[in-house]
Amino acid sequence: MSSPSYHFVTQWRVRATPQEVYAIIEDSRSLVEWWPSVYLQVEEIQPGDANGIGREVSLLTKGMLPYTLRWRFVTSEKKPYESITLYATGDFIGRGIWTFTADGADCDIDFDWEITAEKPLLRWLTPLLRGFFSANHRWAMRQGEASLRLELERRRLSDPAARASVPKPPGPYPVWPWIVDFAVGIILLMLFWWWIH
Repeated sequence: MSSPSYHFVTQWRVRATPQEVYAIIEDSRSLVEWWPSVYLQVEEIQPGDANGIGREVSLLTKGMLPYTLRWRFVTSEKKPYESITLYATGDFIGRGIWTFTADGADCDIDFDWEITAEKPLLRWLTPLLRGFFSANHRWAMRQGEASLRLELERRRLSDPAARASVPKPPGPYPVWPWIVDFAVGIILLMLFWWWIH
């Protein structure tokens, strides 16, 4: 049986300084505002020490597929403007490391995410649907990169009217396409059954 473990390495590149990007990624409470396609609810449980080490955050997240994930992370290590390390528990367990590297006027952002699925749906169906679950993660991270670009643009503007003119980040993937796909699949199965009988 296939292990319900996943290892994803995501790379983003944006026109920004590591300081700008670090400030956004480090501010977990703002995730629902700038990355709403994935982060549905975020609540800080423990603030951690003066540097944010030990900060515990509870999250409800969703990707493109029609299921949600309830999990928590604890910030275990931070190197200002260089990296943030998180440990996750809940519907999956593991660790994630964000790193930020300046390259001229750009910032290279890497997210190394090693997790094991604990949610029964993911754990039991990984042998059959690993590709779908992996694609779901990649979709979520593409949304994050697009949302980060918009958030960088918004934060650089001091005028409230100019800030309001920045397009809103993409929202959660709608459920109705899945309902339509499911209904079409049932109809096709019924037609196939009728045809073979």
